[in-house]
Amino acid sequence: MSDNELGLFLRTRRNAVTPAQVGLSAGSRRRTPGLRRAELATLAGVSVEYVTRLEQGRDRHPSPQVLSALADALHLTPSERVHLYRLTKTADGGFSCMGGAQPLREVRPSVRALLDHLEPAPAVVLNRLSEILACTDGYRRLMAATGLLGDETRSNLALFVFTDPHARTVYPDWDHVADELVAALKQGPFRADPHLAALADELAVVAGASFTDRVATVPNLPAATGITRLSHPGLGELRLAYETLELPADDDLRLIIHLPADTATASALDSLVGRRPGGLRVVSS
Repeated sequence: MSDNELGLFLRTRRNAVTPAQVGLSAGSRRRTPGLRRAELATLAGVSVEYVTRLEQGRDRHPSPQVLSALADALHLTPSERVHLYRLTKTADGGFSCMGGAQPLREVRPSVRALLDHLEPAPAVVLNRLSEILACTDGYRRLMAATGLLGDETRSNLALFVFTDPHARTVYPDWDHVADELVAALKQGPFRADPHLAALADELAVVAGASFTDRVATVPNLPAATGITRLSHPGLGELRLAYETLELPADDDLRLIIHLPADTATASALDSLVGRRPGGLRVVSS
């Protein structure tokens, strides 16, 4: 894990904002599409030396006024602004929201009932270790042929993506999926949590640089929604729109619901249960 998550987050967000988004000319000698440090400093009303100190981790406690100015300059979303604030409060690593809480490995009956109501949509509940605790029959039907659910005693999405050779075929956008999984693992206490630290050590040994390089460079803020492409062994190319719902903090669980993003995927999912077309409506972007 980077020991400067605040600097990493600021740097990646600066690189993601184009000059045109903030009313600046791109110029002809720009090496990267994002903002230069000097441009961010000007927009936020601070010195370029101060931006450099923040990004390099030599200053980890900017004032609320500076944070607000940086967030405005970087066009951060509300969730990104909250995340930026949290990073300044955990910069020294002395406090963990989870304390010594064990990762949950069971879900409440009400959560299972909710999954029943989501059927036939593929939906899954993950804990902070990315272990699969429960899922709909639709998710099981969809993923059974991929190998993800092969080990009923330890079905772990991160382990599958980083250690199973089939994962790179199952996920055509493997690099993006891997980035998002690392971001999700880092979103919590990460190595301050002995259970997450043990998982990270296992992934570092088994997956090597494909995992450790991401830990050092991917900010800990996964996307809550998007499109996942699957190359399914029996159904072919699928496009699934997903929504991530966070259960209460005491649970520290994520519910991820998938819906078809095009008519071909909708028909393919219907075929898994022998439904006539229209069982799941297409979600268009």
